[in-house]
Amino acid sequence: MALPVSETEGLSAADIVPLTGAPGDYGDLLDLIGDRRFVLLGEASHGSHEFYQERARITQRLIEEKDFTAVAVEADWPDAYRVNRYVLGTSDDRDAIAALADFERFPGWMWRNSDVVEFVTWMRSYNDAQPDRRRKAHFYGLDLYSLRASMEAVVTYLDSVDHEAAVQARARYSCFDHVQGEGTEYGHAVMLDLMIPCENEVVAQLVDLRQRAVALLARDGWAAEDELFFAEQNARLVHNAEQYYRTMYQGRVSSWNLRDQHMAGTLSALARHLDHLEDRAKVVVWEHNSHVGDARATELGASGELNVGQLARTAWADECFLLGFTTDHGRVTAASDWGGPAERKHVRPALEGSYESLFHRSEAERFLVPFGPRAPDAMEAARLERAIGVIYRPETERQSHWFLARMPRQFDAVVHIDCTSAVEPLERNALWDRGEPPETYPTGL
Repeated sequence: MALPVSETEGLSAADIVPLTGAPGDYGDLLDLIGDRRFVLLGEASHGSHEFYQERARITQRLIEEKDFTAVAVEADWPDAYRVNRYVLGTSDDRDAIAALADFERFPGWMWRNSDVVEFVTWMRSYNDAQPDRRRKAHFYGLDLYSLRASMEAVVTYLDSVDHEAAVQARARYSCFDHVQGEGTEYGHAVMLDLMIPCENEVVAQLVDLRQRAVALLARDGWAAEDELFFAEQNARLVHNAEQYYRTMYQGRVSSWNLRDQHMAGTLSALARHLDHLEDRAKVVVWEHNSHVGDARATELGASGELNVGQLARTAWADECFLLGFTTDHGRVTAASDWGGPAERKHVRPALEGSYESLFHRSEAERFLVPFGPRAPDAMEAARLERAIGVIYRPETERQSHWFLARMPRQFDAVVHIDCTSAVEPLERNALWDRGEPPETYPTGL
């Protein structure tokens, strides 16, 4: 992909749909979505308040007006399922903050923040007002980092329905007791030949749980079937996480692809499960742009990476809609290193030649850009696009956070919010409260 050098192009008023914060916002977007079953909502960073806020506004309209009944997010399956029980009114958690308590692994602030609390609280209120359980909205996680939590969830479930099966599951999962900590330590030990891989054990447990499904469902009832599905997905997660952690030291592309294939597979399994309960289920997905946008339209895809957006388009074609989010500047919650404390950092203005710079020159604060036959001509050539994850390093931003893409092929539409603010963690620290001074990095890139 070649980067164009011209900065003379711009967006006309006909290319964008202004967003004012009014209740009628996103009417055009809902028209574009139509009756599609899967709407994937991205974000250019994991720590921008406005991305959470606007995804929540869109999701609320999809639930209320388009009969969507599930929200699937870039979070660990067992942690998110506690939230699911809360929004369905089947847990003892007193409020949304308590329901989010299992999000302890870094970065806890990605889901334990004020915007998610507000959205989860809305989901509970909405569900409480629905007399028909099929209208209630569910909350699920798609990710695979929770190796030990998922093993514990499988054993806990089996303890409640089949004691002998629980004993057998504990024996199989004890293979991981040779190492402490989460999956990274396991992957490192296998790489150094310090232990035998646990692949056979986790596969055997997954197969066994699936074979017991008919007998376990003899308890009858929708709740029993949902809990079995929860346990089976945890067993599947352990299987895929074991592979993921074994390959993470072999190269970025192989581990990335395993992770996104797991998330896409979980989304597919979730759709089948909900179809069985609700006929034609509709699911909203919240993930980073790097997972939601079709990888085939980026230089990362050219290097062999695939992602959830690409797999969703392949599996469901016209039944899915991919929406990206971008920003030019502002502040963001992020860490400087993996596992580090949350910091409130300044987001540098977008680089010249980027999509974000093109949007910034429109001088509109917030707007929707529809693609398809309406894609602006100025956006057809490859341009730079920014991605900020849970780590943000502005001092090396060009190398760390920018890649080439063809956005109209990557997404079906994009929401641009020119200036964004940092998401507010529930557990704030002095470093976050103080914030990063605006000139803490060199001017050069």
